[in-house]
Amino acid sequence: MLVVDDDEVIRQLIAVNLQLEGFEVATATDGRDCLERVREVGPDVITLDVMMPRLDGWVTASRLREDPGTAHIRVVMITARAQEHDIRRGHEIGVDAYVTKPFDPNQLIQTVRKLAAMSR
Repeated sequence: MLVVDDDEVIRQLIAVNLQLEGFEVATATDGRDCLERVREVGPDVITLDVMMPRLDGWVTASRLREDPGTAHIRVVMITARAQEHDIRRGHEIGVDAYVTKPFDPNQLIQTVRKLAAMSR
């Protein structure tokens, strides 16, 4: 698992909830950090915040999909904005799931667990 969010509190909240469920979790502070760490971490699933400095979640997800070495990784967008046009944009990029802030940790865990199982 790679958890990507520029908000340290949210990043740690997601990471701790996933660790408590037995996931091995690494973190990144923004999209650029994610792209630099993804090969080293080798995650099955990445949770990506949409609004981040340097490189937002949309651009990050697009770059992950364009790279044959990372295109297979499941991507969950975590966003305060899950309007129809956002969902459509994510579908075009190849985002696997959405979780809307504020999120229920159990919903996030179920989503990640389902995507991780599909990766195997």
